[in-house]
Amino acid sequence: MVEKKVFTVLGAGVVGLCCAVSLQRKGHQVVLVDRLDPGMGTSFGNGGLIQIDAVVPIATPGILRSVPSMLLDPKGPLVVRWRYLHKIAPWLLKFVRAARPESVERISMALASLLDRSNEAWIELVDAVNARDVWRQSGELHVYRRKEAWDAARPTHELRRRRGSQLVDLTVHEMRQLEPALSPKLYGGVFTPNANSITYPLHLSQRLFEYFRRNGGRFIKENVRDIRIGEDGAVTNLITEKGAHDVESLVVAAGAYSKSFTNSTGAKVPLDTERGYHLWLPDSGIEMRRPVVVGDHHFGIVPMTGGIRLGGTAEFAGLHLPPYWHRADILADLAEDFVPGLNTAGAERWMGYRPSLPDSLPVLGKDPERRDLYWAFGHGHLGLTMAAITGKIIAELASGSSPEVDLSPFRIGRFV
Repeated sequence: MVEKKVFTVLGAGVVGLCCAVSLQRKGHQVVLVDRLDPGMGTSFGNGGLIQIDAVVPIATPGILRSVPSMLLDPKGPLVVRWRYLHKIAPWLLKFVRAARPESVERISMALASLLDRSNEAWIELVDAVNARDVWRQSGELHVYRRKEAWDAARPTHELRRRRGSQLVDLTVHEMRQLEPALSPKLYGGVFTPNANSITYPLHLSQRLFEYFRRNGGRFIKENVRDIRIGEDGAVTNLITEKGAHDVESLVVAAGAYSKSFTNSTGAKVPLDTERGYHLWLPDSGIEMRRPVVVGDHHFGIVPMTGGIRLGGTAEFAGLHLPPYWHRADILADLAEDFVPGLNTAGAERWMGYRPSLPDSLPVLGKDPERRDLYWAFGHGHLGLTMAAITGKIIAELASGSSPEVDLSPFRIGRFV
């Protein structure tokens, strides 16, 4: 029989919450620590998409040709701030290397190993925490206005099909039957019927936290500054602005803030911050049934409880530079080309920090050197999608079980 332990989960975003709840369901006691209330960081503003077909890494062959636009086009889907270029340069070199065809195939297979199990893991967890009302099974529509954008996306669609994804090509008429609010001036689209979404991400986080508290979980709202390592190499304490907290077993799920904690343990991980912007439209003036992803500009138009969220742009600018709100504002202009009746008056801006690694894979698993230390961060734009399967894997490892997934592609030492 596996010994039941007290686990401390560092990070109360959706990944940390899933880890905490999954550990509880295995019989462990859990303490959750974050400087913010649960679900109020990056998880608050995500697009609500469960993208089980997202088996294509961000870096793909030809990405080198995109670097000039990343530096010069402020409206592009992926932008590097000039003031941050000197810091992100080593990350970008690894990013370009990850775009080699053989690397893309390997990374895609690793992503698929998690994504193929994500729906099942989420449904199990959603049922456990009584959150079926926020789970939407409606599929996802990818639309294209220009033939050039459609043609450029074809290799991505084919890679997804090779990984077993169900993608249905649609005409403009067929797309508008699914979503009448769409413009008739589109070129074509793809429907992914197996994709799901969350009707409001914060509500999901709240349900997870309510379950956590009902089952004896303890929450500490403090800013963790460091991890203290004992003479035997094990983690002994979390150091916050209020003092030290003893740790028996630790899961680091601190998202974009995880790098300082990997540094504390001596691990070298090229984690950086992919800023995501969104606009919240409380009075959109249109009705939509499912998420629509705009393939020309790589952002989503997502109907949610109480409004529509426009989100998905990415910007590399670190944790400390001020927001560049134009990145959010341009979403309104772009969206109106695809949904002509969209009312963007009264839009509310938001920005969050995605934890991004050059190969688009998270760090997931037990630390190979330090006892009772587990890693669960670096999911990029798939944090919500992979949160439940991440929690399940961490709980299995903590309980002495062997996960179905080969975790070697996600090991913390893969960049050394």
